[in-house]
Amino acid sequence: MIEWAKDLFPLCRSLTGKGTQKTLRYFKKINPEFKILAFKSGTKVFDWIIPDEWNIVDAYIKHESRKKYCNFKKSNLHVVGYSTPINKILNKKQLLKYIYTEKKQPNSIPYVTSYYKKRWGFCMTENERKKLPAGKYTAYINSSLKKGVMELMDAKINGRNKKEIFFSSYVCHPSMANNELSGPVLLNALLMYVKKAYPKSNYSYRFVLLPETIGSITYINKNLNNLKKNVICGFNLTCVGDERAYSYVSSKNENTLADEAINASLINKKKVNRYSFKDRGSDERQYCSPKVNLPLVAFSRSKDYPEYHTNKDDFKLVTSKGLQESFEVIKDIIDVFEYCLYPKTNFFCEPNMGKRNLYPTLSKKFSYADSHIRMDIIAFSDGKTSLFKIAELINKPLKKVLEECKILKKNKIIS
Repeated sequence: MIEWAKDLFPLCRSLTGKGTQKTLRYFKKINPEFKILAFKSGTKVFDWIIPDEWNIVDAYIKHESRKKYCNFKKSNLHVVGYSTPINKILNKKQLLKYIYTEKKQPNSIPYVTSYYKKRWGFCMTENERKKLPAGKYTAYINSSLKKGVMELMDAKINGRNKKEIFFSSYVCHPSMANNELSGPVLLNALLMYVKKAYPKSNYSYRFVLLPETIGSITYINKNLNNLKKNVICGFNLTCVGDERAYSYVSSKNENTLADEAINASLINKKKVNRYSFKDRGSDERQYCSPKVNLPLVAFSRSKDYPEYHTNKDDFKLVTSKGLQESFEVIKDIIDVFEYCLYPKTNFFCEPNMGKRNLYPTLSKKFSYADSHIRMDIIAFSDGKTSLFKIAELINKPLKKVLEECKILKKNKIIS
């Protein structure tokens, strides 16, 4: 995952354009099941219009001394996303109106966009802005905004059951590692895992990569009936590459299978931040909107972090360990779906575990402590309570609950 992210980091991604198109094709080589879908500029999707295609070749500010500032080729964050082309001479006072900084983080270049209103601009550190010399400047942006396409892609793994587990992430951000290369690389690793571990899966799986907001709105517009009919659990994956915390934004009513799943998979993790739907910020806004209302949560490592939307969001923040730990959280959830989502006891009353060597035959203080988890699983195995909910009820890590569930299933205690 970290290698994929580093390969893709230099590309200037946006809602549309070559950087995003190259990113999608990079992932399609990893997972050929992906199908690229193109939607023309000007297409109406619900209350929105797909914008013109934006591409950029170069950009900079050049002082009369010939010194360059905000060099796009050094950092694609130096240009306001979707900037219109410009080649104009301005004095310093005029130029400053088009320069964006983050005063609270004076050494960081902020990420700024203007998708739906035409404008141009540059981004730099506040400390660098303060040092700009007086004089004339050439503001140069070699970009284009033309009728074209917005691309996104999806992959579907068909299981025995048509009901789907849904994963989404977005590919519209330029060179920032956590937000948002971590989500797409995790999504691709999960797709690879499902194919390898469960070639004949019980459930179906849908994986989607798209531009944030307009992409998810467009995908919902095209697939609304199928999504509402088949998706039983979904995850929007965003900012999943750091090691600082685990976070998730719940569904609106906090009562879906996705809520149960993520709660269970984060039991005993250090520093878990739970956010209500009032704290939504990404495509969960669309997937959980009233007339769509998919059973979905947003999963992150750190949802709020100082480097967010700046050039400091790099590979000092995103690590192999952080990505792998995120992978394990979602992998455990997939394993439950494939092995035993709704366990059901095969016995009236408690089964005799001693004769199966699954419980101590000598009763003394603490002798049954290690086996108690098995009995707790059986006690809640009514065929209606998910293994996620059982893990939460008995407050045991999901991985451990699944291991014990496998033992019980092997011994035909539950089915």
